[in-house]
Amino acid sequence: MGIDISHRFDRKSVRRHAKSKDPYVQLLCKLYRFLVRRTGAKFNKIILKRLYMARRHRPPISLRRVAKHMGRKGRKEKICVLVGTVTNDVRLYDVPPMKICALHVTERARARILKAGGEIMTFDQLALRAPKGENTQLLQAARSTRKQEKHFGKAPGTKHSHARPYVRCKRKNR
Repeated sequence: MGIDISHRFDRKSVRRHAKSKDPYVQLLCKLYRFLVRRTGAKFNKIILKRLYMARRHRPPISLRRVAKHMGRKGRKEKICVLVGTVTNDVRLYDVPPMKICALHVTERARARILKAGGEIMTFDQLALRAPKGENTQLLQAARSTRKQEKHFGKAPGTKHSHARPYVRCKRKNR
């Protein structure tokens, strides 16, 4: 008789390839797999890991937040790198000139960045300019801002719970 071994924890839940059907994302994965292998830079490993991620883990980041982070001391000349979407933010009046590398930039955000004298580049252009990620600043948006995240945690109504209840309407029940 052999030993009955539990195989519940054998499977790893880490993505090893992108599930995206987008051919450009597939090509970027191929490029950054090569860079990870040949340069050994941690920057490229992070980019590759984020390219593999599902869209729910690559939330959009606003132009205001990018400007806030890139406006800090010593970051003016750096390239802002985002594996995700940069969206416009009407709360930001003056857009500073910034160099941004992102998977996607919305039309309005793109127009405002270019009008301010900024630069938008793709990841293949970044790979040519900074193959090891030198003079770059990696940013990502908060993943906990999803609407679904508000429902997680202790049951609604219990002590110290901040979870949002699943209700059809917010009015008081009579």
